[in-house]
Amino acid sequence: MRLIKLFIGVLMAGLVVTSANAQGVVKGDHGDWQMTCDTPPGATFEQCALIQNVTAEDQPGVALSVIVLKTADKQTQLLRILAPLGVLLPNQLGLVLDGEDKGRAPFIRCLPNGCMAEVVLTPDLIAELSSADTALFVVFKTPEEGIGIPVSMNGFSDGYNALP
Repeated sequence: MRLIKLFIGVLMAGLVVTSANAQGVVKGDHGDWQMTCDTPPGATFEQCALIQNVTAEDQPGVALSVIVLKTADKQTQLLRILAPLGVLLPNQLGLVLDGEDKGRAPFIRCLPNGCMAEVVLTPDLIAELSSADTALFVVFKTPEEGIGIPVSMNGFSDGYNALP
């Protein structure tokens, strides 16, 4: 039963990302982050996500959407990153916080608008993200060529705490 609830929660979280990117209503700005909310088709309640869209400074065609949300059942918090099509999937998505390598996350699927990596936000990771000044997300075009895309963490903590 718990697995079914988690699956439904992740499914609903996917709907909020699609809806938030397409037509969500901005409910507030938190530093460099925006809280966007929408009621997904078939849902009876509004879901919100904390979102920041960024572009690589030296490669204008390489952009990321960084999305933080709580699943519909409010039991899990997720960090989702939508990277452009054409990234090298086996090299995964790297995360560096204030110069410290935090590891890599696998891409879980590709959609028509990009490839998605997803990480469950643990209390420790939330604390690290909240105290960081800059997150650097690294995607790879080739095994040797990583592209670091800086994401400001200004307002992340306030925005995360404001998520319903």
